[in-house]
Amino acid sequence: MEIHELHRGRLIDHIQLIVRDLAASEKFYSAVLDVLDIPIGGSGDGYFWADELVVSTANSEAAAGELTGRNHLAFQAQDRAMVDAFHKIALKNGGKDNGAPGLREYHPDYYAAFVLDPDGNNIEAVYHGPANRSAPSVKVTF
Repeated sequence: MEIHELHRGRLIDHIQLIVRDLAASEKFYSAVLDVLDIPIGGSGDGYFWADELVVSTANSEAAAGELTGRNHLAFQAQDRAMVDAFHKIALKNGGKDNGAPGLREYHPDYYAAFVLDPDGNNIEAVYHGPANRSAPSVKVTF
């Protein structure tokens, strides 16, 4: 697999989750990422990736046979409706409720929903409220 274009500059370069059941995880993440308007970037033998997220089996070289355990991963949503849609589609695709969509006390306008993925990772979609960004991401081409 050859990558010709990346988008970077959003705090985290990449995250790898090591999962027990790749098919269940691919179903879950394909659905929730689709509703968040984040495309699956590609896949290979024992893994798939989307933007900065890599999901692979414990058999992958990087995993060394170990599952990652429970992690918290938050995706940015474009608005409250997208957070609501994330929660709904996650529950329909193997996720378990871990916090219904709603305002949180982290800061004013912090609107989020939480689900547990098929491996128990705490997955969040958050909309921080109206804000201006200098750019959606940094585009890196090779």
